[in-house]
Amino acid sequence: MFDWVNLETVAVALAIAYLLLAIKENSLCWYCAFFSTAIYVWIFGDVSLYMESALNIFYMAMAVYGWYQWQRGGEQNSDLSISRWNPRQHINAIFLIAVATAVSGYLLANNSDARLPYLDSFTTWGAVLTTVMVARKVIDNWLYWIVINSASIYLYWDRELYQTVALLLLYMVLSVMGYRFWLKSLQQQNLAANSLVDEVQPSVYATASANSR
Repeated sequence: MFDWVNLETVAVALAIAYLLLAIKENSLCWYCAFFSTAIYVWIFGDVSLYMESALNIFYMAMAVYGWYQWQRGGEQNSDLSISRWNPRQHINAIFLIAVATAVSGYLLANNSDARLPYLDSFTTWGAVLTTVMVARKVIDNWLYWIVINSASIYLYWDRELYQTVALLLLYMVLSVMGYRFWLKSLQQQNLAANSLVDEVQPSVYATASANSR
């Protein structure tokens, strides 16, 4: 039942490399993402998971976008810093995922031979939004991935993609690690920013005092 040496093996290995590099905020992760998802385009199409196949075409484009954003997406074309969404942004994101899932799930259920069309749609649209979050270094992406990957495990098990199921189990563990690593980086960013403010304020006060004399 388990055929461990095939094209899926290569895609899984590249996907693991992508996540490990992403945890370390290493932009080389996007090269691994590009080639892994290119392989998955074919794999998912071959097992009638059409939304997942289309999703991986999107991933390929996002790999290019993510690499550019991490390199030049910050202020004055600098490296991109980690950020966090506010509650309103999360509410809007969840609402968009729900609507997109309902529409595409209905269309797939009534116009194709897709397996588990609503679950397939949910994991697809959730992953679309979460990938944008990764590209923009939004720390909350790790929490979204835990939910999405949990739902995807059943989807891929149903299609006998056992190596990908194992990958997602690993992803869930690494997502927790990723959140902790990025949270530490975010805290360091905030400390550095606060230190800079503390240094600038006395200087500004001194300048203002000198000018008033």
